[in-house]
Amino acid sequence: MTAATLVGLMSIPALAVLYGGLVQKKWAMNTTLMVFVTFCLVLITWVLWAYKMGFGTTLVHFGSVNVLGDPRSILGANALTGQADIPNVDAAMPGYAATKAGQILNTGFKLPGASVEYFQFVFAAITPILFIGSVLGRVSFKAWMIFVPLWITFAYAVNAFLLWGGGYWAAKGALDFSGGYVIHLAAGVSGFVSAAIIGPRLKRDREKAVPNNLLFVALGAGILWLGWNGFNGGDPYFAGSNAAAAIVNTNLATAVAMMTWIIMDMGFSKDKKPTFLGGLNGMICGLVGITPAAGFVNGFGAIIIGLVASAVVWVAWYTLPKYVWPFNKVDDALGVIYTHGIAGLLGGLLVGVLADPNIIEYPAAKGGTAFAGAGWLWGHHPHQLLVQFLAALTIIVWDGLVTAAIWMIIKYVFRIKLRFDDAELEVGDVAVHGEEAYPMEDVLTSKISITAAAEASPTTEEPVRIDD
Repeated sequence: MTAATLVGLMSIPALAVLYGGLVQKKWAMNTTLMVFVTFCLVLITWVLWAYKMGFGTTLVHFGSVNVLGDPRSILGANALTGQADIPNVDAAMPGYAATKAGQILNTGFKLPGASVEYFQFVFAAITPILFIGSVLGRVSFKAWMIFVPLWITFAYAVNAFLLWGGGYWAAKGALDFSGGYVIHLAAGVSGFVSAAIIGPRLKRDREKAVPNNLLFVALGAGILWLGWNGFNGGDPYFAGSNAAAAIVNTNLATAVAMMTWIIMDMGFSKDKKPTFLGGLNGMICGLVGITPAAGFVNGFGAIIIGLVASAVVWVAWYTLPKYVWPFNKVDDALGVIYTHGIAGLLGGLLVGVLADPNIIEYPAAKGGTAFAGAGWLWGHHPHQLLVQFLAALTIIVWDGLVTAAIWMIIKYVFRIKLRFDDAELEVGDVAVHGEEAYPMEDVLTSKISITAAAEASPTTEEPVRIDD
């Protein structure tokens, strides 16, 4: 639960503050509210049916290909206080051991179901929160409220089951330690598709996309970084050597990635200056890139992942939006496709190259079998890389199609607009929510004084509105 709380803090307040500070000030409250509302919607969806779709008994399968779990609630006393139960992978769960007859028995050590359910919830919640960053400044709040439960049900739950819940790619040996594919690649693809369908921000907003508070961004970034210790360190489900190694790898890759971006900015950017926003992008690339690999690579592998993820995304960030279709046609407001989609993909593929068989994951179950990955560099065979590639391709295709389908259903079946009206887009928070992050009381007071003076003196010019 400690690790889960750290991951929860990555969403609220970290991403609420980080995203809220990155956008124009007229969208600060809309952004913050969307983060909190998404967190709420995912929790409700998760406990009512989605958790068991990702981590329950197989419901949908095609022959031996397990695709989706059985949707059930997790609100009963046994589900909350009984032994944690993920049927397809119970042999690796704390408190279970496989007998010679193949039956799984409780060994006495208890990991409550509520602990695993909440831990997996905060992972589910952060995924749509991440790709809010792709559609900020235009997506309809009402449409987003409908989109989130549907996306968790038909996209995220499938991702989780395939790779973590004992589904097809888990059985084939695909490795995704903490969500480079399930979370970050999915967020990048879904955000990009969403941005393409919803359309761009107003031209003036795109040209004047200035952060409203970089100190808030720094605060959110710091919480995000340290919260990632729970993100990657909590995945073994107990505090062991693998968890500790994952945390060190996480911080090392992040430090290397942040410095790589800053150095590349100093050497190759137009202004050749180090910037905090550039460092932030590098930081996120490192965190995301190491996520699928944190418990499978050694420290040298972590350094390579941080370096490669940051350098490749830096090049993509400055070239793809200018020269390559469809990146030059889609307004991904905060570049989620780059810092999460591409970085997550790279990290997952590099597992297939760098996974060290000497970095062993020890399941907490007494009867669980220790395992490790063997990348091309160590196993001298590209099999793991091929499996990683095919698993990534599945996430890209499935999430892209499902995301597009959900938006079309909202638009044509529910008859709800996907974006705010132009008049609302011009004003922002005040028009959409009736509140704003920085009420300009001093400006309003001065405007009242000017208006009074104008009424007293016909020669005084009419006061004009002071816009952002």
